Amino acid sequence: MEERKIIHVDMDAFYAAVEMRDHPQWRNLPLVVGRNPRQTGGRGVVATANYHARRYGIHSAMSTQKAWELCPHAVFKQPDFAKYKQVSQQIHTIFHEYTDIVEYVAFDEAYLDVTQNKKQLESAVAVAVAIRNDIKQVTGLNCSLGISYNKFMAKLASDYCKPAGNTVIDATDALAFLFPLPIAAFRGVGKKTLPKMLALNIQNGADLYQWKQADLIKEFGKFGYVLYERARGIDRRPVAATAQRKSVSSERTFDQPLTTRIEVTTELTKLAQRVTRELARHHLHGKTIVLKVRNSDYETFTKRITLADYGATEVGELVEEGQKLFDAIQTTVIDVRLLGIGVTTLESIDYKDINLDLKL
Repeated sequence: MEERKIIHVDMDAFYAAVEMRDHPQWRNLPLVVGRNPRQTGGRGVVATANYHARRYGIHSAMSTQKAWELCPHAVFKQPDFAKYKQVSQQIHTIFHEYTDIVEYVAFDEAYLDVTQNKKQLESAVAVAVAIRNDIKQVTGLNCSLGISYNKFMAKLASDYCKPAGNTVIDATDALAFLFPLPIAAFRGVGKKTLPKMLALNIQNGADLYQWKQADLIKEFGKFGYVLYERARGIDRRPVAATAQRKSVSSERTFDQPLTTRIEVTTELTKLAQRVTRELARHHLHGKTIVLKVRNSDYETFTKRITLADYGATEVGELVEEGQKLFDAIQTTVIDVRLLGIGVTTLESIDYKDINLDLKL
């Protein structure tokens, strides 16, 4: 079987990089993409920060107030998500010039399977270099690239050397790369798992490699099986260019925030109509309703409710449940910059048992 050639592309400090491109005077200053806390009373969160700002300990999802305290002279720039999306689409177009097997993780991150590439380039490294050059030429932005034989290793490779890195990990080099790697760098090892692993004296890839599969499963459940394979550089997941549909949703961003319940209900109804039309078109219904709200400080909140049975195909039902979820999110002042509603846990209506109450 031919060894796969996978590239992980990660745009470096994407939102901040776009802003520095458009405002060259900020390139050598600490830049925080987020609303200025001096104008908001300290409310808001950091969308991202450039590398100058990160040296002060500023990171994504931190409050802008905390970022200001860490670096009072930082430049704060309100996010422009429409612009970032436009740049992201330019980058996606470049990807598809080389392969159509692309799995998008976010605006600024994707996996590409270039085992076969459209331009007949001789190696994955050649493809990666060409993609990097095209992105730079079209957008003026840098990216970090990881090239390897599966998604797990490609992601580790792109993380290894940032910004503007270009790291290759061959299958023959995998264990040499993994053994000294801190266990916190393994995908899926988070705040809950890490303390347990350290308590078991699993501090790096070499420690993890010594564990038997059965023992890992005993300690970590199904994740133990994943850990066993990752310690050996194994990842069987394909680059999922066409994933099975898992949700149907619709959202809208408003130039002026919604401030009344009537406005929210009106917009929620419009969104629900779009969702139900899409569900009907694909003969789907769902069990979980999700509401998304973003305020003027770019703080995003989501709430969900799971129904007793499959349904969620009627506008009225979506609006009613959406209003309940909204009340749980914004209990006092109404401030809605973005509103979205969706249905998940989908099932084809064709496969649902329908009981008819026939009166003969």
